[in-house]
Amino acid sequence: MFGSSIYLRGREAFTGGSPQAVYEELWQRDRKSRLRRRAILAGLTLLLCGALVNAVFGTIAALLVAGADACVHWRTYNASKVWRRGLRGEERMGRLLRLTLERRGHRVLHGRTVPGHGTADQLVVGPGGIWLIRNDAWHPETEITSHGGRLFVDGRTKSQMVRELVEAAATTGRLLAERAGIEVKVVPVLAVHGGKLRKAPFRADGITLASPLKLIRWIHRNPVADFSPADIDAITRAAVLALPISRTMTPA
Repeated sequence: MFGSSIYLRGREAFTGGSPQAVYEELWQRDRKSRLRRRAILAGLTLLLCGALVNAVFGTIAALLVAGADACVHWRTYNASKVWRRGLRGEERMGRLLRLTLERRGHRVLHGRTVPGHGTADQLVVGPGGIWLIRNDAWHPETEITSHGGRLFVDGRTKSQMVRELVEAAATTGRLLAERAGIEVKVVPVLAVHGGKLRKAPFRADGITLASPLKLIRWIHRNPVADFSPADIDAITRAAVLALPISRTMTPA
């Protein structure tokens, strides 16, 4: 279709009746209600603070309340952006890694193929260890919790997804150790874009889960190794040789 974006063509999130399309429609329908509630909150604040202090203080307080309410709703809407676009979040995570860990001496490989296990979104190699990152985006109301050390998403276990990630990390560690000649352990982690995470970061089924920024802080603060700059170079070279670039890699 002429005039349509080649980057969005065929993406299920932009078809009618998809969860993303329904969410967007409901959000737009609720706009008047949000504005009405915001006006009521601001009005009550103006009357109360104006009566207790003065009109100027009441006006400032009302504006602050209206701004805070708008900010809360915007954060909720913005948190679902990756999911609403039908993406998984690897592009966003890649940008955050470039602005954070890569500036602190970590090396990051994007979209590499782990033989027998598909594509790894990011492989982070740093002084404190090696982490294999998978990205997933969920509906804003999705409950993501841990019970008895197991991962549950909306009350259902994700055994296959977790097993695939853990096995990919183990295979990656074995390949890197063989090529670099260094004993290594690759830690599997899951970056969660959207959804409702309880007490993140948390560990379940052998993996650590958190929102992107919290996960980056967790990686920086929880080293599992002590690699020298020479070790990091050797491991990175081994990863480049052992893990080819995925053909399905999405440009960052």
